[in-house]
Amino acid sequence: MTGGLSGVAVVTGAAGGIGAEIARSLVAAETPVALLDRDVLALWELAAELDSTGVRVIAVATDVTDSGDVDSAVAKVEVELGPIEYLVNAAGVLRSGQAAQLTDEEWDTTFAVNAGGVFHMSRAVARVMVPRGSGSIVTVASNAAATPRMSMSAYAASKAASAMFTKCLGLELAAHGIRCNVVAPGSTRTPMLTALQGDAAERASIEGVPDAYRVGIPLRRIAEPSHIADAVLFLLSERASHITMHDLTVDGGAALGA
Repeated sequence: MTGGLSGVAVVTGAAGGIGAEIARSLVAAETPVALLDRDVLALWELAAELDSTGVRVIAVATDVTDSGDVDSAVAKVEVELGPIEYLVNAAGVLRSGQAAQLTDEEWDTTFAVNAGGVFHMSRAVARVMVPRGSGSIVTVASNAAATPRMSMSAYAASKAASAMFTKCLGLELAAHGIRCNVVAPGSTRTPMLTALQGDAAERASIEGVPDAYRVGIPLRRIAEPSHIADAVLFLLSERASHITMHDLTVDGGAALGA
């Protein structure tokens, strides 16, 4: 599945469910990885786990909402691991609730991480990729970016922003040999899914919620983080060398192809 991954990768949100699995998959492909997250304890635990593989891994505590922090992290990675060839924007937060009841803090935090973080990281990495004339960027968005969901207006809007930013970036960077793509997961077995719907999360996702105008999952199963990681690694790799500005939905058909 790797299809030629050679170079240094950076993964944001590396301490989370999908981000951590992407990092594990990159390490399995013998790709040096910089793990970025603001959850320092979980970040170091993952780094310790991956360090035993013999592949070079570093953990860099980073707040993607802070552009200065991001710039410093990118500089550190370039010095300690080498030229960045791959970026995976996997950092994300979820603040659910009816739109009319959302607070300013909930809205601002959601956009600061899900959209602002993608902007800060992509800008910083693009600046070092452009002079070298190569690179691949993948943003993990959501199928909610193209499908309205009850009580998810901030999340869906922020993911739509991150997806469109990534595609516009891909248009601008194409002349420099840099590809930018999006992976849009649906319901995936992570702590974020449980936080959204509680113990009944998987059943509700699979069967649908008619009162919320939400269909179920045609494939009748929840995605595993590895399913998302597989899609990300494909788009990073040389197997996707003629693919850019693409949005690959990995949701078992939940958005009915939207």
